[in-house]
Amino acid sequence: MNPRRYRNAVPPGGTATDPLYDRVAQRSAGAVITGYSTSFAWACRLLAEPVRTQVRSIYALVRVADELVDGPAAAATEHAADLLDELEEQTLDAVRSGHSTNLVTHAFALTARSVGIGPELITPFFASMRTDLRTTGHDQRSFDEYVYGSAEVVGLMCLRAFLAAPDAATAPSYDALSPGARSLGAAFQKVNFLRDLGADLDLRGRSYFPGLDVDRLTPEQRDALVDDIDADLARAQRAIAGLPRSSRRAVTAAHRIFAALSHRLRALPPGELRRTRVRVPAASKGWILMRSYAAGGRT
Repeated sequence: MNPRRYRNAVPPGGTATDPLYDRVAQRSAGAVITGYSTSFAWACRLLAEPVRTQVRSIYALVRVADELVDGPAAAATEHAADLLDELEEQTLDAVRSGHSTNLVTHAFALTARSVGIGPELITPFFASMRTDLRTTGHDQRSFDEYVYGSAEVVGLMCLRAFLAAPDAATAPSYDALSPGARSLGAAFQKVNFLRDLGADLDLRGRSYFPGLDVDRLTPEQRDALVDDIDADLARAQRAIAGLPRSSRRAVTAAHRIFAALSHRLRALPPGELRRTRVRVPAASKGWILMRSYAAGGRT
């Protein structure tokens, strides 16, 4: 990692004390999510505060890191690696000190310090992001490690926020719900891998699924991939009932949206997966959100 370049205004162990700056940072994080993911932005609206703001802050950092390895900056690999190192340094520094001049990392740090997100979740995330800059394919071990760092730890970060909510006193423990949170994050990631088979290969030279020839995908291989996704979704669903009401509706909605994506992926001919990014129509997503809200998050 590069020598530290960022020095925060608040010494280690201190706390940011400017409520206006905090609010601006949190609104900036919300704008990142709204701009990049309408589905996620819609589901976030079903979260109660302060969980809604906290989850937006988590995903904003994830989105910025992802942009570094997938966006225009990734064309210059060494420069992108330097930027990713700097973002990780800023993030860890902000979590220690409570302040950052980067609005997204400041918002993330507010959440991390409030709900208990530490380096044990942050470091694996950045390690997986770094993998995207140097790896174009995976064996099963590296695939599992990548999915853990890029997605499962994000589910665990969100779980920290869910269980810090005012209504979480009677919820099961973090350890009890962690397998479900990891499975949901893994399912989301694998769905996106399958949706983006063509774009990942053509634009980024990447193929995530071990041993898969994207141009020779068979119905049996497609079904095996979707079966694995559905197994993750089933494990996640069993944990959703234990979440506090403040987060249960939103997680139920997100789960249902990705279950609908999985269903559509299974129905698509293998050759079409190479050329088509499967989506859930806006009307269907709206119906899922209404059902999830009305049911109070019952799965």
